[in-house]
Amino acid sequence: MAEFNIQIPSIIENIRVIESFIDNVKDKVHITDDIYGNIMISVTESVTNAIKHGNKEDSKKTVTLNLKVEGKNLHFSVEDQGEGFNHEILPDPTAPENLEKTSGRGIFIIKSLCDDVSFENEGRKVNLTFVTA
Repeated sequence: MAEFNIQIPSIIENIRVIESFIDNVKDKVHITDDIYGNIMISVTESVTNAIKHGNKEDSKKTVTLNLKVEGKNLHFSVEDQGEGFNHEILPDPTAPENLEKTSGRGIFIIKSLCDDVSFENEGRKVNLTFVTA
């Protein structure tokens, strides 16, 4: 089992650091092109949510990204130091009243791109699982 970790201050520009992290581990853990895009979108969206909504862009707070590789499974976790949220009562972004909104689709998109998504620690930690070919 391989494991990779990174911790960043909650500054939105640090998304570039996360993108570089994913690119750096891509070759080490053989992330294939067919799931690379899904991973990049899901992980960066999760980190963006952690920075903006979890830590309220407080640069004194950090976001931690972990990747554990177990066989064909890639397990990413993103954890913030915010107050958490109830992921079970999010508005449906596909509902007619929400279609025109410019936000509120992140978790919906993440769930559609990952093989499994779960939340821990009152919503402060999201776990994203991808199964490689």
